[in-house]
Amino acid sequence: MKIHPSAIVSPKAEIHDSVEIGPNVVIEDRVKIGAGTRIWANAYIRDYTIIGENNEIHMGVVIGHDPQDVSFKRETESYVEIGNGNRIREYTTIHRGTKPGGKTVLGNDNYIFSQAHIAHDVKIGNNVIIANFAALGGHVKVGDRSFISGGVMLHQFVSVGRLVMISGNSAFSRNIGPFLTGIGQNLIATVNIVGMRRAGIPKPNMHEIRKAYDLFFATDKPKEERLAEVEAAGFTAPEVREIVEFIRGSTRALANTYRHKRPYNVDELLDTQMFDIQAE
Repeated sequence: MKIHPSAIVSPKAEIHDSVEIGPNVVIEDRVKIGAGTRIWANAYIRDYTIIGENNEIHMGVVIGHDPQDVSFKRETESYVEIGNGNRIREYTTIHRGTKPGGKTVLGNDNYIFSQAHIAHDVKIGNNVIIANFAALGGHVKVGDRSFISGGVMLHQFVSVGRLVMISGNSAFSRNIGPFLTGIGQNLIATVNIVGMRRAGIPKPNMHEIRKAYDLFFATDKPKEERLAEVEAAGFTAPEVREIVEFIRGSTRALANTYRHKRPYNVDELLDTQMFDIQAE
């Protein structure tokens, strides 16, 4: 194990021999850190934090600190669990759960840019990008391969579906269905063509995703009636089933202003760069 002399590392922490710990890092008692992880200068990792393998934790990151919740009791045993292969950039904060046994969870291969905030009890999937100054309130859920741009604010308890792209400085207090792009305040712009293409979703499935959302957002009927119409339309793409299950399971209101009313040809879009706005 490579530990800088100025680091303060509890002998009770469970740290793999291959971990690198930089200057002025503080690691408390009840911490576990897996093989190949590197921790840069001035990071602070508090009790009840579990970190997997091959993570990068950059300067000034704080993981496992008390949640910003007025009801929180400091003696509560709650957790942060971080998977493998994550990059957590400078001055990001990740807080532990609020209730006993509660967890804030970060999956695998995510990239968290500098000065992002991940609040208590947040659940983030895999291959997610969260850009600079984005803030995720308590109990937010973010699906795999989503892209949360800089300055985005997600209200507590919001759920973001898989392969969602949210434009910079947007604010959402409503859930965002899978495969959509969000913009502004609770606005849906269109489907996330670039994200779906990069995820290898077949073109026929993309067509069905778009048609399913067109059908769902076409009227103001009750949610269950609109979902029944989608289910009765004969779509075969598994992604449409994912959309239906997400919407049906949403206890929070759904972002439902679908701005892109003009039909388009998915094949045509795939041959252009007009929606190529995500980072490689």
